[in-house]
Amino acid sequence: MNLILLGPPGAGKGTQAKLLEKELSIPQISTGDILRAAVKDKSPMGLKAMSFMDSGALVPDEVVVGIVKERLAMDDCRAGFILDGFPRTVAQADALKNTLDVLGVGIEHVLFISLAREELLARLTGRRTCKKCGKGYHLLFEPPLVDGQCDACEGELFQREDDSEDTIKKRLDVYDIQTAPLIKYYQDAFLLKEISGLGSIGVIHQQMLAALHS
Repeated sequence: MNLILLGPPGAGKGTQAKLLEKELSIPQISTGDILRAAVKDKSPMGLKAMSFMDSGALVPDEVVVGIVKERLAMDDCRAGFILDGFPRTVAQADALKNTLDVLGVGIEHVLFISLAREELLARLTGRRTCKKCGKGYHLLFEPPLVDGQCDACEGELFQREDDSEDTIKKRLDVYDIQTAPLIKYYQDAFLLKEISGLGSIGVIHQQMLAALHS
């Protein structure tokens, strides 16, 4: 079974991808992870990616797609795969389709985890970290016993700059511009199934399994 997981930042794609990986016995493929692995292993595409990264430039689509192609050609993907965080744009989706055509496989399901912007902001801006010991908390899901204070060492909790509301809004704006058009792209291909991101991790997981087998 070959899957793509779509959804905005904070929707829980990574968590659900790991659960599906275990349930379906197929690998979760995160572009960030395989990019780092390709660079570390010095694969042909990894070396190309390194040349861009060392100069501070964005890794171009053709290199990212090449690294994805290298990963999908590995033996553990023969029974299927879960693409998490890729494609991010319609151009990448077109390139992925061309790559899969060459490999003789296709995408069977695209699961889109939807969540309102207000809920995403609450999730993404709720993280706090202890200045003293580094322990992490979440104001909604794992709050400290005492507001602003670490349970373990009583250190002060702070919000990382990446988790500030302004930064999160910018990330969501980029998603709306670049990635949201993929929803229509895969709807038009009759592959998309929408899953609500509200509810417990277990409930969402069961909804995903039901969507895959419906």
